[in-house]
Amino acid sequence: MTTALLFPGQGAQTVGMGAALRADYPAARDLYDRAAEVLGYDLAALCENGPAEKLNATDVSQPALYVSGYAALEKLKAEHPEALADVSHVAGLSLGEYTALAFAEAFDFEDGLRVVQARGRAMQAAAEATSSGMVSALLLDRDAVQGVRDAAAGDEVLELANFLCPGNTVLSGESAAIARAIEEIEKAGGRPIPLAVAGAFHTSLMKPADERLAAALDAVEIRPPKVPVVSNVDAAPHTDPAEIRDLLVRQVLAPVRWEDSIRAMMAAGVDRFFEVGTGRVLTGLLKRIDRKTPCTAVGD
Repeated sequence: MTTALLFPGQGAQTVGMGAALRADYPAARDLYDRAAEVLGYDLAALCENGPAEKLNATDVSQPALYVSGYAALEKLKAEHPEALADVSHVAGLSLGEYTALAFAEAFDFEDGLRVVQARGRAMQAAAEATSSGMVSALLLDRDAVQGVRDAAAGDEVLELANFLCPGNTVLSGESAAIARAIEEIEKAGGRPIPLAVAGAFHTSLMKPADERLAAALDAVEIRPPKVPVVSNVDAAPHTDPAEIRDLLVRQVLAPVRWEDSIRAMMAAGVDRFFEVGTGRVLTGLLKRIDRKTPCTAVGD
C-alpha cells in the first residue's frame, strides 16, 4: 500500500492533549521538554491542564498542535511501523503543514517550533487588529458559497478561506460580513457553523502576519524534504526549499485547498492515510471526500 500522513491544524486542540503520549512514550515526553526550552513556558502543563481559553489562543494553540503532532509520530512508529516504510506524501491542514515538513526533515524540530511560535504570534496580532471571524458553510457546494460571499460581503472583507470537503467550505472575514454570511447560508439552504478562532485566517486581513512569518523563515534552514510535502496553497507536492519557503508565506493569506490536496495524493497513488496528532477532524473530512479510502487516526 502507498501511504500519506496527515497532520491536523488549528481547531483540533483540546485540554488534555498529549497527556497519553507523554505517559506512554519517553521520546514524546522529551519533545515537550525540548519545546519548553524553545517557547519559554511549560507547554505540557498547559496542554494537559488548560485553561481552554489560553490553549485556544492562536499563539499557544499553534505550537501545541505542532508538538502534539510530532509527538504522535512515536505512537505511529510503535503501532504501525510498516506505514512509515510506505510514506510517499505528507500534508497538513494550515498549521499542520509545519508538522508535515518537520516529519519530512525539511527543518529541525526546534527550528520549526520557533517559526510556528512566530507565526502564531503574528496571526494573533493580526486577528486582534480587526474584529473578524470564520464560519463553515455546510451542505452547500463551492458555487453556492461563492454566491453567499457575493451577497454578504458589502464593503467589508469576506473571502472563501478553506475548501475542506464536499459540502464544507469556510468563509472568513470581518465580523459584520460574517454575520450577514450566516443569514445568507441559511437562506441558501445551508447550515452555518461559526468557528471558535481569533480572526479571519487565510484572508487579506492577515496582513502583515505574512511579512513577519517571512522574517522568521529567513532565520532557519529549509532542506529538501525526504518525501514530497503537499502545499495548502496549490494542492501540489513540493521538494524545493525555495518553493516551500515562498508557499508557507503565501499560505497565511491564501485559501486552504484541502479537498484538492487529498484528491491530488490519491491521484498520485496514495491508497491509505494516517491522521497523526490530536483529534479526528481530518479523518472525518476524508470520509466526505472518498468513503472507500481508509484513514487511521493516531494520536491522543
